[in-house]
Amino acid sequence: MKKSLTFLDLFAGAGGLSEGFIRAGYSPVAHVEMDAAACYTLKTRAAYHWLKAHGKIEIYNDYLHRKISRSQLYDSVPESLINSVINSEINKDSLSFIFSEIDGLLGNQHLDLVIGGPPCQAYSLVGRSRDSNRMMGDKRNYLFVYYAEFLKRYKPRYFVFENVTGLLSAKSPEGKLYFEMMRSLFREAGYNTEFRTLSANDYGVLQKRKRIILVGKRGKETGIFPEPEEWKPDVNVGEVLDDLPKINAGGGSLFSCALSEYNGNYLYESGIRDDCFPVTLHQARPHTEQDLEIYRIAVQKWNKKGDRLDYNDLPEHLKTHNNRSSFLDRFKVVSANEASSHTVVAHISKDGHYYIHPDIQQNRSLTPREAARLQTFPDNYFFESVSEKPGRTAAYRQIGNAVPVLLAQKIAEKLKEKW
Repeated sequence: MKKSLTFLDLFAGAGGLSEGFIRAGYSPVAHVEMDAAACYTLKTRAAYHWLKAHGKIEIYNDYLHRKISRSQLYDSVPESLINSVINSEINKDSLSFIFSEIDGLLGNQHLDLVIGGPPCQAYSLVGRSRDSNRMMGDKRNYLFVYYAEFLKRYKPRYFVFENVTGLLSAKSPEGKLYFEMMRSLFREAGYNTEFRTLSANDYGVLQKRKRIILVGKRGKETGIFPEPEEWKPDVNVGEVLDDLPKINAGGGSLFSCALSEYNGNYLYESGIRDDCFPVTLHQARPHTEQDLEIYRIAVQKWNKKGDRLDYNDLPEHLKTHNNRSSFLDRFKVVSANEASSHTVVAHISKDGHYYIHPDIQQNRSLTPREAARLQTFPDNYFFESVSEKPGRTAAYRQIGNAVPVLLAQKIAEKLKEKW
């Protein structure tokens, strides 16, 4: 096996899947992502990895401490590295441009692996139930067609495609399963595929988050799925969050904050806590009186029976959402005493998760940093906005949409053994 396997990340988001593969020893050639804020996050993370590898990590530390600007950070690494993040929607009109950019970055290298999954809204059960046409006219249903074009062009040995479990039941207007359509297309491109439904909390992630992982290998070989090793640490949500400063709604800071002493193992074993860098983005969104009233009801329900709030159980004056038939658990309680939290979602900035500390009930949603920890992103991972000024909303969206880093790492490690 060659020293470092190369990969391309499509629909990369903020890089949760990519980060897991980098940890396992793979080298990214390019990331393709349409969201501009997520692209800045990917560029900043690429700068971090390069600076660390070249003994210049103090520059990244200066950036987190706001001693230098984002532009200065990017100027400290090769321009080709920053350009390896391609901010583009993947469609028929953009393919030739994206191919050209990747070709230039690859040079004489061969691409070993393609990873990534299209946006999940078109396949998710919630997305279908919220849309009057059940997402049938949504162009995102067919993004796998473009994914296959990358396989045909670069002929990687493997690919790893991830998506929500709703993919297994999503159908075209003609009644065909999209999942079977894409597997057939990948087969035509020369790949045998196998899949599993994996739950993140089986692999060291303190979160009930299920994903379809479809793995393809060029040729007709079977038994190709890299069965990741389970890890179920004896740790609860409270331990993952309790060394962060205790704050109220609207409190905290998007900039560096000090951590409390931590005597456990999980935060280090998972790669989350890094004492060499400041912790950022630990700021809670402010709440209205209506928010707090909803949270009081949600917490009472949790404390009495351990049940989470159904949106339709709220008094009528508290129901501000028009959608009353789906996504009824939009207000989720995250208890410190749980071994796994509910799925961290991308819309915390609008609805949110309420965090219950065993000693101090904090009247607030999770901060971006708390959400990132539940997604097993390391504390030194910075989530950018389009402007250089950091913001909660962009961070929440990127974190909630991401693949948990530890889940990705476990898959990547097992896949590497098959090379």
